Amino acid sequence: MTWSWQGDGTVILVAMLAGCACALVGSYLVLRRMSLMGDAISHAVLPGLVIAFLITHSRGIGAMLIGAVVVGILTALLTQMVARYGKVEEGAAMGVVFTILFAIGLVLIRRATDHVDLDPSCVLYGNIAHIYADAFHGTPVALKNLAIVFALNLVFVVAFYKELKVSAFDPGLSSTLGINANLMHYALMILVALTAVVSFEAVGSILVIAMLIVPPVTAYLLTDRLGIMLLLSVVFSGLAAVMSHLAVIAFPVWFNTPIQPDTSAMMTVFAGLFLAVAIVVAPRRGLASQAWQHMALRLQIRREDILGILYRFQEHLGDETAAAMPTEELRRIFGHGPLTSYALRSLRRRRLTVKIGGSSLALTEKGLHRAERLIRSHRLWETYVAQHSDLPLDHLHEPAERVEHFIGPRLETALREEVADPQADPHGRSIPSGHPEKND
Repeated sequence: MTWSWQGDGTVILVAMLAGCACALVGSYLVLRRMSLMGDAISHAVLPGLVIAFLITHSRGIGAMLIGAVVVGILTALLTQMVARYGKVEEGAAMGVVFTILFAIGLVLIRRATDHVDLDPSCVLYGNIAHIYADAFHGTPVALKNLAIVFALNLVFVVAFYKELKVSAFDPGLSSTLGINANLMHYALMILVALTAVVSFEAVGSILVIAMLIVPPVTAYLLTDRLGIMLLLSVVFSGLAAVMSHLAVIAFPVWFNTPIQPDTSAMMTVFAGLFLAVAIVVAPRRGLASQAWQHMALRLQIRREDILGILYRFQEHLGDETAAAMPTEELRRIFGHGPLTSYALRSLRRRRLTVKIGGSSLALTEKGLHRAERLIRSHRLWETYVAQHSDLPLDHLHEPAERVEHFIGPRLETALREEVADPQADPHGRSIPSGHPEKND
Protein backbone atom coordinates (compact mmCIF):
# COMPACT_ATOMS: atom_id res chain seq x y z
CA MET A 1 0.00 0.00 0.00
CA THR A 2 1.13 3.58 -0.70
CA TRP A 3 0.52 6.60 1.47
CA SER A 4 -2.21 9.05 0.47
CA TRP A 5 -2.74 12.22 2.46
CA GLN A 6 -6.36 12.40 1.39
CA GLY A 7 -7.20 8.76 1.98
CA ASP A 8 -4.84 7.60 4.75
CA GLY A 9 -4.79 10.96 6.49
CA THR A 10 -8.57 10.99 6.64
CA VAL A 11 -8.69 7.42 7.96
CA ILE A 12 -6.26 8.35 10.74
CA LEU A 13 -8.25 11.49 11.57
CA VAL A 14 -11.51 9.55 11.74
CA ALA A 15 -9.92 6.91 13.98
CA MET A 16 -8.41 9.62 16.21
CA LEU A 17 -11.71 11.47 16.59
CA ALA A 18 -13.56 8.25 17.39
CA GLY A 19 -10.94 7.13 19.92
CA CYS A 20 -10.60 10.52 21.60
CA ALA A 21 -14.37 11.03 21.83
CA CYS A 22 -14.70 7.61 23.45
CA ALA A 23 -11.78 8.26 25.83
CA LEU A 24 -13.28 11.48 27.21
CA VAL A 25 -16.56 9.92 28.34
CA GLY A 26 -14.98 6.54 29.05
CA SER A 27 -12.70 8.09 31.68
CA TYR A 28 -15.72 8.85 33.83
CA LEU A 29 -17.08 5.35 33.36
CA VAL A 30 -13.79 4.01 34.71
CA LEU A 31 -13.81 6.42 37.64
CA ARG A 32 -17.40 5.51 38.48
CA ARG A 33 -16.50 1.80 38.29
CA MET A 34 -19.00 1.45 35.48
CA SER A 35 -16.67 0.16 32.79
CA LEU A 36 -19.19 -2.49 31.81
CA MET A 37 -21.78 0.22 31.17
CA GLY A 38 -19.89 1.30 28.04
CA ASP A 39 -20.01 -2.28 26.79
CA ALA A 40 -23.65 -2.55 27.82
CA ILE A 41 -24.75 0.61 26.00
CA SER A 42 -22.65 -0.22 22.94
CA HIS A 43 -24.53 -3.53 22.60
CA ALA A 44 -27.89 -2.43 23.92
CA VAL A 45 -28.37 0.45 21.44
CA LEU A 46 -28.62 -2.08 18.61
CA PRO A 47 -32.40 -2.53 18.92
CA GLY A 48 -32.79 1.25 19.01
CA LEU A 49 -30.85 1.55 15.76
CA VAL A 50 -32.86 -1.18 14.06
CA ILE A 51 -36.24 0.12 15.26
CA ALA A 52 -35.31 3.61 14.04
CA PHE A 53 -34.42 2.13 10.65
CA LEU A 54 -37.61 0.06 10.44
CA ILE A 55 -39.71 3.14 11.22
CA THR A 56 -37.94 5.62 8.97
CA HIS A 57 -36.49 3.22 6.33
CA SER A 58 -33.39 5.38 6.45
CA ARG A 59 -29.95 5.13 7.96
CA GLY A 60 -29.85 8.89 8.50
CA ILE A 61 -27.84 9.91 11.53
CA GLY A 62 -30.71 11.83 13.10
CA ALA A 63 -33.08 8.88 13.39
CA MET A 64 -30.27 6.59 14.48
CA LEU A 65 -29.19 8.97 17.24
CA ILE A 66 -32.72 9.28 18.57
CA GLY A 67 -33.12 5.51 18.67
CA ALA A 68 -29.73 5.08 20.33
CA VAL A 69 -30.32 7.77 22.96
CA VAL A 70 -33.70 6.34 23.90
CA VAL A 71 -32.33 2.82 24.31
CA GLY A 72 -29.16 4.11 26.01
CA ILE A 73 -31.20 5.86 28.69
CA LEU A 74 -33.46 2.80 28.91
CA THR A 75 -30.38 0.64 29.51
CA ALA A 76 -29.24 2.85 32.40
CA LEU A 77 -32.73 2.92 33.91
CA LEU A 78 -33.26 -0.83 33.59
CA THR A 79 -29.84 -1.52 35.07
CA GLN A 80 -30.65 0.55 38.15
CA MET A 81 -34.07 -1.09 38.48
CA VAL A 82 -32.67 -4.63 38.20
CA ALA A 83 -29.92 -3.82 40.71
CA ARG A 84 -32.32 -2.17 43.16
CA TYR A 85 -35.35 -4.43 43.00
CA GLY A 86 -33.55 -7.62 42.07
CA LYS A 87 -31.00 -6.97 44.84
CA VAL A 88 -28.07 -8.01 42.62
CA GLU A 89 -24.68 -6.43 42.04
CA GLU A 90 -24.70 -3.62 39.45
CA GLY A 91 -22.32 -5.45 37.12
CA ALA A 92 -24.66 -8.44 37.03
CA ALA A 93 -27.60 -6.14 36.36
CA MET A 94 -25.76 -4.59 33.40
CA GLY A 95 -25.00 -8.05 32.03
CA VAL A 96 -28.66 -9.08 32.23
CA VAL A 97 -29.97 -5.90 30.60
CA PHE A 98 -27.53 -5.53 27.74
CA THR A 99 -27.55 -9.20 26.72
CA ILE A 100 -31.34 -9.21 26.48
CA LEU A 101 -31.44 -5.94 24.55
CA PHE A 102 -28.63 -7.04 22.26
CA ALA A 103 -30.43 -10.31 21.55
CA ILE A 104 -33.58 -8.36 20.67
CA GLY A 105 -31.48 -6.19 18.37
CA LEU A 106 -30.03 -9.22 16.58
CA VAL A 107 -33.52 -10.61 15.99
CA LEU A 108 -34.71 -7.27 14.64
CA ILE A 109 -31.65 -6.72 12.45
CA ARG A 110 -32.13 -10.17 10.92
CA ARG A 111 -35.72 -9.18 10.07
CA ALA A 112 -34.51 -5.92 8.58
CA THR A 113 -31.99 -7.65 6.34
CA ASP A 114 -34.84 -9.60 4.71
CA HIS A 115 -36.14 -6.34 3.23
CA VAL A 116 -33.05 -4.19 2.66
CA ASP A 117 -29.31 -4.47 2.22
CA LEU A 118 -28.27 -3.82 5.82
CA ASP A 119 -24.88 -5.30 6.75
CA PRO A 120 -24.76 -6.48 10.38
CA SER A 121 -20.96 -6.76 10.27
CA CYS A 122 -20.69 -3.01 9.79
CA VAL A 123 -21.85 -2.51 13.37
CA LEU A 124 -19.16 -4.88 14.65
CA TYR A 125 -16.16 -4.05 12.46
CA GLY A 126 -16.91 -0.66 10.97
CA ASN A 127 -16.19 0.59 7.48
CA ILE A 128 -13.24 2.91 8.04
CA ALA A 129 -11.46 1.98 4.82
CA HIS A 130 -14.42 3.13 2.70
CA ILE A 131 -15.51 6.28 4.50
CA TYR A 132 -15.29 8.28 1.26
CA ALA A 133 -18.24 6.27 -0.07
CA ASP A 134 -20.57 8.57 1.88
CA ALA A 135 -18.65 11.80 1.29
CA PHE A 136 -20.65 15.01 1.23
CA HIS A 137 -19.05 17.92 -0.64
CA GLY A 138 -15.72 16.09 -0.56
CA THR A 139 -15.73 15.50 3.21
CA PRO A 140 -16.78 12.10 4.60
CA VAL A 141 -19.97 12.27 6.63
CA ALA A 142 -18.38 10.08 9.31
CA LEU A 143 -15.59 12.62 9.73
CA LYS A 144 -18.04 15.48 10.19
CA ASN A 145 -20.21 13.54 12.63
CA LEU A 146 -17.25 12.37 14.72
CA ALA A 147 -15.84 15.89 14.84
CA ILE A 148 -19.18 17.15 16.17
CA VAL A 149 -19.39 14.39 18.78
CA PHE A 150 -15.78 14.92 19.92
CA ALA A 151 -16.41 18.67 20.22
CA LEU A 152 -19.64 18.02 22.13
CA ASN A 153 -17.90 15.64 24.55
CA LEU A 154 -15.02 18.08 25.03
CA VAL A 155 -17.35 21.00 25.73
CA PHE A 156 -19.36 18.88 28.17
CA VAL A 157 -16.25 17.73 30.06
CA VAL A 158 -14.80 21.26 30.25
CA ALA A 159 -18.08 22.98 31.14
CA PHE A 160 -19.05 20.48 33.84
CA TYR A 161 -15.57 19.45 34.98
CA LYS A 162 -16.21 20.20 38.67
CA GLU A 163 -19.67 18.63 38.69
CA LEU A 164 -18.49 15.49 36.92
CA LYS A 165 -15.49 15.21 39.23
CA VAL A 166 -17.49 15.50 42.44
CA SER A 167 -20.33 13.23 41.30
CA ALA A 168 -17.83 10.62 40.06
CA PHE A 169 -15.88 10.39 43.31
CA ASP A 170 -18.60 11.16 45.88
CA PRO A 171 -22.27 11.28 44.75
CA GLY A 172 -23.36 12.00 48.33
CA LEU A 173 -21.15 15.08 48.52
CA SER A 174 -22.38 16.27 45.13
CA SER A 175 -25.96 16.32 46.42
CA THR A 176 -24.81 18.29 49.49
CA LEU A 177 -23.14 20.84 47.20
CA GLY A 178 -26.30 21.19 45.10
CA ILE A 179 -25.03 19.13 42.17
CA ASN A 180 -27.58 16.78 40.67
CA ALA A 181 -25.63 13.52 40.49
CA ASN A 182 -28.46 11.73 38.65
CA LEU A 183 -28.56 14.46 36.00
CA MET A 184 -24.79 14.14 35.49
CA HIS A 185 -25.16 10.37 35.28
CA TYR A 186 -27.84 10.38 32.59
CA ALA A 187 -26.13 13.16 30.64
CA LEU A 188 -23.01 11.00 30.59
CA MET A 189 -25.04 7.98 29.45
CA ILE A 190 -26.54 10.03 26.61
CA LEU A 191 -23.07 11.06 25.46
CA VAL A 192 -21.85 7.46 25.65
CA ALA A 193 -24.77 6.38 23.46
CA LEU A 194 -24.20 9.23 20.99
CA THR A 195 -20.49 8.50 20.78
CA ALA A 196 -21.08 4.80 20.27
CA VAL A 197 -23.64 5.23 17.50
CA VAL A 198 -21.69 7.85 15.56
CA SER A 199 -18.56 5.69 15.79
CA PHE A 200 -20.22 2.39 14.83
CA GLU A 201 -20.29 2.80 11.06
CA ALA A 202 -16.75 4.15 10.86
CA VAL A 203 -14.83 2.00 13.33
CA GLY A 204 -17.29 -0.63 14.60
CA SER A 205 -18.54 -1.52 18.05
CA ILE A 206 -15.45 -3.57 18.94
CA LEU A 207 -13.23 -0.50 18.73
CA VAL A 208 -15.82 1.67 20.49
CA ILE A 209 -15.94 -0.69 23.46
CA ALA A 210 -12.14 -0.85 23.61
CA MET A 211 -11.63 2.92 23.35
CA LEU A 212 -14.23 3.62 26.03
CA ILE A 213 -12.22 1.60 28.53
CA VAL A 214 -8.63 0.78 27.53
CA PRO A 215 -7.07 4.28 27.16
CA PRO A 216 -8.79 5.59 30.31
CA VAL A 217 -7.59 2.57 32.32
CA THR A 218 -4.08 3.10 30.94
CA ALA A 219 -4.17 6.75 32.01
CA TYR A 220 -5.65 5.82 35.39
CA LEU A 221 -2.67 3.57 36.10
CA LEU A 222 -0.26 6.42 35.39
CA THR A 223 -1.76 9.31 37.37
CA ASP A 224 -4.02 10.21 40.27
CA ARG A 225 -5.08 13.60 38.84
CA LEU A 226 -8.29 13.73 36.83
CA GLY A 227 -7.17 16.44 34.41
CA ILE A 228 -3.98 14.58 33.54
CA MET A 229 -5.93 11.33 33.25
CA LEU A 230 -8.29 12.88 30.70
CA LEU A 231 -5.37 14.29 28.73
CA LEU A 232 -3.42 11.02 28.76
CA SER A 233 -6.44 8.97 27.71
CA VAL A 234 -6.93 11.24 24.69
CA VAL A 235 -3.20 11.10 23.86
CA PHE A 236 -3.13 7.30 24.03
CA SER A 237 -6.22 7.08 21.81
CA GLY A 238 -4.65 9.39 19.24
CA LEU A 239 -1.34 7.51 19.26
CA ALA A 240 -3.15 4.20 18.82
CA ALA A 241 -4.97 5.60 15.78
CA VAL A 242 -1.78 6.87 14.14
CA MET A 243 0.35 3.83 14.89
CA SER A 244 -2.32 1.33 13.88
CA HIS A 245 -2.82 2.74 10.41
CA LEU A 246 0.92 3.20 9.87
CA ALA A 247 1.35 -0.47 10.80
CA VAL A 248 -1.33 -1.45 8.29
CA ILE A 249 0.47 0.53 5.58
CA ALA A 250 3.96 -0.73 6.51
CA PHE A 251 2.96 -4.39 6.84
CA PRO A 252 -0.06 -4.91 4.55
CA VAL A 253 0.42 -8.68 4.30
CA TRP A 254 0.14 -9.06 8.07
CA PHE A 255 -2.69 -6.70 8.90
CA ASN A 256 -4.96 -6.47 5.86
CA THR A 257 -8.00 -8.69 5.58
CA PRO A 258 -9.27 -9.83 2.16
CA ILE A 259 -11.96 -7.15 2.39
CA GLN A 260 -10.25 -4.05 3.82
CA PRO A 261 -7.28 -2.85 5.89
CA ASP A 262 -7.83 -3.88 9.49
CA THR A 263 -7.11 -0.46 11.01
CA SER A 264 -9.84 -0.68 13.64
CA ALA A 265 -8.63 -4.00 14.96
CA MET A 266 -5.01 -2.81 15.01
CA MET A 267 -6.05 0.31 16.90
CA THR A 268 -7.47 -1.91 19.61
CA VAL A 269 -4.25 -3.94 19.62
CA PHE A 270 -2.07 -0.86 20.06
CA ALA A 271 -4.33 0.44 22.83
CA GLY A 272 -3.89 -2.94 24.51
CA LEU A 273 -0.10 -2.70 24.11
CA PHE A 274 -0.09 0.72 25.78
CA LEU A 275 -2.11 -0.76 28.63
CA ALA A 276 0.31 -3.69 28.95
CA VAL A 277 3.26 -1.28 29.19
CA ALA A 278 1.42 0.83 31.79
CA ILE A 279 0.66 -2.26 33.86
CA VAL A 280 4.40 -2.88 34.06
CA VAL A 281 5.86 0.63 34.41
CA ALA A 282 3.10 2.65 36.16
CA PRO A 283 4.77 4.60 39.01
CA ARG A 284 2.49 3.44 41.82
CA ARG A 285 0.30 0.65 40.48
CA GLY A 286 2.69 -0.96 37.99
CA LEU A 287 4.17 -4.41 38.43
CA ALA A 288 7.72 -3.06 38.41
CA SER A 289 6.88 -0.44 41.03
CA GLN A 290 5.09 -2.96 43.22
CA ALA A 291 7.99 -5.40 42.90
CA TRP A 292 10.41 -2.62 43.85
CA GLN A 293 8.26 -1.62 46.84
CA HIS A 294 8.01 -5.25 47.91
CA MET A 295 11.78 -5.67 47.67
CA ALA A 296 12.35 -2.40 49.54
CA LEU A 297 10.00 -3.57 52.30
CA ARG A 298 11.78 -6.94 52.54
CA LEU A 299 15.11 -5.13 52.76
CA GLN A 300 13.82 -2.79 55.47
CA ILE A 301 12.49 -5.70 57.51
CA ARG A 302 15.77 -7.61 57.12
CA ARG A 303 17.77 -4.57 58.26
CA GLU A 304 15.54 -4.09 61.27
CA ASP A 305 15.70 -7.80 62.13
CA ILE A 306 19.49 -7.58 62.11
CA LEU A 307 19.38 -4.51 64.35
CA GLY A 308 17.06 -6.39 66.72
CA ILE A 309 19.42 -9.37 66.87
CA LEU A 310 22.42 -7.10 67.55
CA TYR A 311 20.49 -5.31 70.30
CA ARG A 312 19.48 -8.56 71.98
CA PHE A 313 23.06 -9.83 71.67
CA GLN A 314 24.35 -6.69 73.33
CA GLU A 315 21.60 -6.86 75.95
CA HIS A 316 22.51 -10.47 76.69
CA LEU A 317 26.20 -9.69 77.15
CA GLY A 318 25.52 -6.56 79.17
CA ASP A 319 28.83 -5.07 78.02
CA GLU A 320 28.78 -2.57 75.16
CA THR A 321 32.49 -2.93 74.45
CA ALA A 322 32.10 -6.67 73.81
CA ALA A 323 28.82 -6.46 71.90
CA ALA A 324 30.21 -7.18 68.43
CA MET A 325 28.52 -10.14 66.81
CA PRO A 326 30.33 -12.22 64.16
CA THR A 327 29.04 -11.54 60.66
CA GLU A 328 29.07 -15.24 59.90
CA GLU A 329 26.69 -15.83 62.81
CA LEU A 330 24.30 -13.23 61.36
CA ARG A 331 24.48 -14.96 57.97
CA ARG A 332 23.74 -18.27 59.66
CA ILE A 333 20.62 -16.78 61.27
CA PHE A 334 19.29 -14.90 58.22
CA GLY A 335 20.76 -16.95 55.40
CA HIS A 336 23.61 -16.40 52.97
CA GLY A 337 21.46 -14.95 50.18
CA PRO A 338 21.88 -11.58 48.45
CA LEU A 339 19.18 -9.96 50.60
CA THR A 340 21.17 -10.51 53.79
CA SER A 341 24.43 -9.38 52.13
CA TYR A 342 22.85 -6.18 50.84
CA ALA A 343 21.16 -5.52 54.21
CA LEU A 344 24.50 -5.83 56.02
CA ARG A 345 26.17 -3.43 53.58
CA SER A 346 23.22 -1.03 53.79
CA LEU A 347 23.42 -0.92 57.60
CA ARG A 348 27.11 0.00 57.45
CA ARG A 349 26.50 2.55 54.72
CA ARG A 350 23.77 4.17 56.84
CA ARG A 351 26.17 4.16 59.80
CA LEU A 352 23.84 2.04 61.89
CA THR A 353 26.48 -0.64 62.38
CA VAL A 354 30.27 -0.68 62.40
CA LYS A 355 32.76 -3.44 61.75
CA ILE A 356 34.82 -4.59 64.73
CA GLY A 357 37.90 -6.71 64.17
CA GLY A 358 37.18 -7.07 60.48
CA SER A 359 34.58 -9.85 60.81
CA SER A 360 32.09 -8.72 63.47
CA LEU A 361 29.39 -6.07 63.64
CA ALA A 362 28.35 -3.76 66.47
CA LEU A 363 25.67 -1.11 66.78
CA THR A 364 26.63 2.54 66.46
CA GLU A 365 24.89 5.11 68.65
CA LYS A 366 22.48 5.85 65.80
CA GLY A 367 21.91 2.14 65.25
CA LEU A 368 21.32 1.64 68.96
CA HIS A 369 18.54 4.25 68.91
CA ARG A 370 16.90 2.56 65.92
CA ALA A 371 17.17 -0.85 67.57
CA GLU A 372 15.73 0.49 70.84
CA ARG A 373 12.70 1.83 68.99
CA LEU A 374 12.17 -1.54 67.29
CA ILE A 375 12.55 -3.54 70.51
CA ARG A 376 10.32 -1.09 72.36
CA SER A 377 7.57 -1.58 69.77
CA HIS A 378 8.02 -5.36 69.93
CA ARG A 379 7.78 -5.59 73.71
CA LEU A 380 4.94 -3.09 74.01
CA TRP A 381 2.96 -5.20 71.53
CA GLU A 382 3.72 -8.36 73.49
CA THR A 383 2.49 -6.62 76.63
CA TYR A 384 -0.67 -5.42 74.90
CA VAL A 385 -1.48 -8.88 73.52
CA ALA A 386 -0.78 -10.52 76.89
CA GLN A 387 -3.19 -8.13 78.63
CA HIS A 388 -5.96 -8.52 76.05
CA SER A 389 -5.78 -12.20 75.14
CA ASP A 390 -5.26 -15.62 76.68
CA LEU A 391 -2.22 -16.49 74.58
CA PRO A 392 0.53 -18.32 76.48
CA LEU A 393 3.84 -16.50 76.86
CA ASP A 394 5.63 -18.64 74.30
CA HIS A 395 3.08 -17.57 71.66
CA LEU A 396 3.66 -13.81 72.04
CA HIS A 397 6.98 -13.40 70.24
CA GLU A 398 5.97 -14.46 66.72
CA PRO A 399 3.01 -12.06 66.22
CA ALA A 400 5.02 -9.22 67.78
CA GLU A 401 7.91 -9.93 65.42
CA ARG A 402 5.57 -9.45 62.44
CA VAL A 403 3.93 -6.29 63.77
CA GLU A 404 6.99 -4.47 65.14
CA HIS A 405 8.06 -3.21 61.71
CA PHE A 406 4.79 -1.34 61.16
CA ILE A 407 4.32 0.40 64.51
CA GLY A 408 4.86 4.12 64.05
CA PRO A 409 5.31 6.82 66.72
CA ARG A 410 1.57 7.49 67.14
CA LEU A 411 0.66 3.83 67.54
CA GLU A 412 3.60 3.33 69.90
CA THR A 413 2.42 6.19 72.09
CA ALA A 414 -1.13 4.78 72.09
CA LEU A 415 0.20 1.32 73.05
CA ARG A 416 2.28 2.75 75.87
CA GLU A 417 -0.76 4.56 77.26
CA GLU A 418 -2.98 1.50 76.84
CA VAL A 419 -0.65 -0.80 78.79
CA ALA A 420 0.08 1.85 81.46
CA ASP A 421 3.72 2.48 80.45
CA PRO A 422 5.26 -0.73 81.80
CA GLN A 423 8.97 -1.13 82.54
CA ALA A 424 9.16 -4.78 81.45
CA ASP A 425 7.40 -7.08 79.00
CA PRO A 426 5.51 -10.27 80.01
CA HIS A 427 8.80 -12.22 79.86
CA GLY A 428 10.40 -9.86 82.39
CA ARG A 429 12.71 -8.20 79.85
CA SER A 430 13.24 -4.47 80.11
CA ILE A 431 11.35 -2.25 77.68
CA PRO A 432 13.74 0.42 76.35
CA SER A 433 12.74 3.91 77.38
CA GLY A 434 12.72 6.97 75.19
CA HIS A 435 10.26 9.09 73.24
CA PRO A 436 9.58 7.60 69.79
CA GLU A 437 9.80 10.92 67.93
CA LYS A 438 13.34 11.57 69.20
CA ASN A 439 14.64 8.35 67.73
CA ASP A 440 13.14 8.72 64.23
